Amino acid sequence: MEIDTSTEFGARVAHHLQADQVVWLTTVGADLTPQPSPVWFLRDGETALVYSQPNTPKIRNIAQRPRVSLSFNSTPYGDDVVVLTGDAWLDSDAPAADALPAYIAKYADGLASLGMSPEAFAREYSAAIRVRPTKLRGF
Repeated sequence: MEIDTSTEFGARVAHHLQADQVVWLTTVGADLTPQPSPVWFLRDGETALVYSQPNTPKIRNIAQRPRVSLSFNSTPYGDDVVVLTGDAWLDSDAPAADALPAYIAKYADGLASLGMSPEAFAREYSAAIRVRPTKLRGF
């Protein structure tokens, strides 16, 4: 999905994708209830790459119902809304998190706050999720 960065909205979307530390990944549970989870992510070309602990509800949900959304935090007054919807899948061919310098650089402070090395994070969060956005909405 192309984002028109020549518009004010498109420029804000691009900024969120580049600069935000957390996005809300919403999957759909077995009872069809939305299940939002805050996750770290890296924009990787046309997809967003998320690492998860294996055997979590979001992993099971994606395997059964791959339609997801990525929602960024809005302002305290509800402005700057950005929601991407698309398809997710488990990517067994993705590199480990510690093999991606851009991911490690983006989350260096987060890793430090967790007291984790990049290698420990990659071992614990070994399930790679790719999300390919197909629609964008917001204001």
